[in-house]
Amino acid sequence: MRRTVGIVALVALSTAVAAPAHAGERPTESQLLEITASVETPALFDDEAGGDADADDPAIWVNRADRERSRVIGTAKNGGLRVYDLAGREVQSISPPEGGRFNNVDLVTGFGRGRQDYAVVTDRGLDKLRIFRIEASGRLTDVTAVDAPLLFSKDDAEVETQATGYGLATYGKYAIVSRRHTTRLGIFRLEERKNTVSYRITDTLDLPKQFPLANGTTWTPCLEPGEEPQIEGMVVDADAGVLYTAQEDVALWKIRLDRDQFAGVPRIVERVAEFGAKGTYDPETEECTLGEPAPEAGRIRADVEGATIYPTGKRDGYLVVSSQGDSKFYVYDRRTNRPIKSFQVIDGKRADGVQHSDGAAATSVALPGYPNGLLVLHDGENKPDDGRVSTNFKYIDWKKLGLKG
Repeated sequence: MRRTVGIVALVALSTAVAAPAHAGERPTESQLLEITASVETPALFDDEAGGDADADDPAIWVNRADRERSRVIGTAKNGGLRVYDLAGREVQSISPPEGGRFNNVDLVTGFGRGRQDYAVVTDRGLDKLRIFRIEASGRLTDVTAVDAPLLFSKDDAEVETQATGYGLATYGKYAIVSRRHTTRLGIFRLEERKNTVSYRITDTLDLPKQFPLANGTTWTPCLEPGEEPQIEGMVVDADAGVLYTAQEDVALWKIRLDRDQFAGVPRIVERVAEFGAKGTYDPETEECTLGEPAPEAGRIRADVEGATIYPTGKRDGYLVVSSQGDSKFYVYDRRTNRPIKSFQVIDGKRADGVQHSDGAAATSVALPGYPNGLLVLHDGENKPDDGRVSTNFKYIDWKKLGLKG
């Protein structure tokens, strides 16, 4: 089943879609909080000597039997997958299969007959999901079915175009995956076999490519020719039955879910600061020169990226979103989506700051060293880098945000 949110639907439903989810208000900039990281993971280097490892997206696995042995699982693209302990030490490294490129990761807990926990990864290189069983020790074992299907491509030739599985968010026994360079989202149901796990698609949804502005004109984001405004950062609020998904050059969206289907009309929580700006693409620099944004633009500097939820109850808590363009983060009330706080991670005694962050993960479970919970952020410009491109993950003590834990 395929659903498309087209321009006609957007105009007709402008009250629901073109306005922010918080009663049509434009978010205002609050005082910026500056905090520091408590821990950082080892540097990953995106060069031949470093195994072409490029950190991107984290997930936090809580070991319910022994919280001290909880793990942070992070993707490293061509470098595969890394597993870290709570001190930031690498305890396992997993290489991708030939041609694989691990992009995003999320967790499925208590799945199947054995009530096992799994790490689910988008393999953007091969257009598949990779599924890893998490052992009681925290060690990961690949249990992906050999005949697991392609996510979006019709054949291997189409996989070569790399319009493949990209962003990821899980809930229950389902994984929501975005398709790179497009506006498509798909819901996939995980299926347990004897010793492996596969999946099948249950629904798709296409977000808009063009957007109506308040002045009556239509805006198309400036992108490389042939590309559409893609989606990557995502998180599911399973208690509320809601997906938050970041369309990088456009906005943070809120989409209702009905079990294995998308439901209702998607709504915008907040637009990017460049929303409505006409642009000219320069093929030499591969950059866009932008004009003035629309009056209804938001605060988030494109790209809008990683999204995570810190729960304080069944429906209460916080939604945290990365503003990659200016290395800030915005916090929203989980129930109402009203803006609450913005913060930056700056250089500290134990670790450098966070710049151009992609993925984020949070838990409100008390962990050793983090009594109010843990926030893990991707750092796109780790320092010092000794002249090499370096990335890693930063651990943030939630209590530093000064929010209810």
